Amino acid sequence: MVAEPDGPEDRKPQSDEAHSAFTPPFGVEQPPVPDDDRPTSEFALPEGLNTEQPAGSEGSAFDTPPGLPASYGVRQSPPAFTPAEGIPMVRIVKEAPWQDQMRTLLRMPVGERPVPEPVQRHDDAGPAVPRVLDLTLRIGELLLAGGEGAEDVETAMFGVSRAYGLDRCEPTVTFTLLSISHQPSLVEDPVTASRTVRRRGTDYTRLAAVYTLIDDITTESTDVTLEEAYRRLAEIRRNRHPYPGWALTVASGVLAGSASVLVGGDLVVFVAAALCAMLGDRLAWLCAGRGLPEFYQFVIAAMPPAAMGVALTLLSSAEHWDIRPSAVVTGGLFALLPGRALVAGVQDGLTGYYITASARLLEVMYFFIAIVIGVLLVLYLGVQLGAELNPDSSIHTHPRPLLQILVSVALSFAFAILLQQERSTVLLVSLNGGVAWVVYAAMHDVGHISPVAATAVAAGLVGLFGQLLSRYQFASALPYVTAAIGPLLPGSATYFGLLGIAQNDLDKGLASLSKAVALALAIAIGVNLGGEISRLFLRVPGGGRTSGRRAAKRTRGF
Repeated sequence: MVAEPDGPEDRKPQSDEAHSAFTPPFGVEQPPVPDDDRPTSEFALPEGLNTEQPAGSEGSAFDTPPGLPASYGVRQSPPAFTPAEGIPMVRIVKEAPWQDQMRTLLRMPVGERPVPEPVQRHDDAGPAVPRVLDLTLRIGELLLAGGEGAEDVETAMFGVSRAYGLDRCEPTVTFTLLSISHQPSLVEDPVTASRTVRRRGTDYTRLAAVYTLIDDITTESTDVTLEEAYRRLAEIRRNRHPYPGWALTVASGVLAGSASVLVGGDLVVFVAAALCAMLGDRLAWLCAGRGLPEFYQFVIAAMPPAAMGVALTLLSSAEHWDIRPSAVVTGGLFALLPGRALVAGVQDGLTGYYITASARLLEVMYFFIAIVIGVLLVLYLGVQLGAELNPDSSIHTHPRPLLQILVSVALSFAFAILLQQERSTVLLVSLNGGVAWVVYAAMHDVGHISPVAATAVAAGLVGLFGQLLSRYQFASALPYVTAAIGPLLPGSATYFGLLGIAQNDLDKGLASLSKAVALALAIAIGVNLGGEISRLFLRVPGGGRTSGRRAAKRTRGF
């Protein structure tokens, strides 16, 4: 029996917090309390059920192995099981670059990561979790806005958070959103912060400064407090671009002129292509100042080279000049093709970041469509005016090895200026571009190998050399790679594809555009493969045996 309440005060109803819909009201007999008040599992065996097999019965592949309990219930949990070959131990070499160390840890499950040794000191209260996460997101924002791949951005964010003592962190990077989650323990609530990338810009000098800051944060010999890291990050944001606007315009002209000579042009073609590229660059800057979207900026920037090509075609047919207008248009397209975004998009796809890769490749497709629209508008007008544009004529008539090597170096040099690279890296990346063209010309012009295969091999060497230089400098590989692939961009294939479409020859036009796409993919895959080869087989100076990096597997086929 339930005891009666003593007085009226004890008859007060309970609060909503203490009252349950399944609690019997006052005055009703309470159910008896069971002897075993511990909860049972739905997977526990009922009492009286015998699980032992009779003697002589045939076994099954799904039978419980001998030595292990028949049930995984709460009362009867199995002992810890260790594989016969043991649990693999991951060795992290401290002398290896922080990128390799953090990639190795990032690909491991959270429970298998070793206990961190905080590089940067903090007070007895522990690291300030919100400030560390905010600093990590700000650094990742600069890297993602500068064109870094999603894997490299996650690696940098994980390295910064781990250096300040936050080990159970999971960074996530997409095309425009960065987030990081930290859970101190299994019984505490996680802390999550996110940041959106609103604007993107190409400034590899700022990118190199961010990598220097990350290297100092992740190095034990350098003491970088949170306040010092915030101060340096603010200085990086406030720094002006290393080159003025007029230098960028001249660099775009040099790039277009060098590309036109690379595909068979002469001095007149060089000057014409340079003037058209500079005019298109200024028009794009004017549209950007008016707030016009980047799609229309590419449309307008692609028109002057195409217009100059049509004008030179009409003039050469009237005056019987021996000039190559197609080389002018090709040179202008070299300055507009989004090679950097293409390489980053394919790299994200190859490393398992499919959402970010899809967004980057969609951006490349929009830029390419903008170039197509700008060129086709002018080419249609030229065809109506009677310009004899011949898509069957080859613009690369005879090889000129020495001149082509020189203009390929000049092209990479101008590309490096457009990317706002540090002055100390411009010479190295220019030489890397010259080496890329030598390899391509030797395989294609001398060895008569397919242009796609020759482009892939040359891009692979670019990625290999760029990764080597970046590992020796403990910096990003983008400043040593992006400008060097400039001589390999498929400008001529793109032009002839658009010309075929303008003349209603869809078969030849689509075939040429397909070739341009194949060359672009060969460049991106070659660059990524060269970087992976350097990580797998090459040693770091002073590092001895480097730490391994697990593959970025998202699914398994078995």
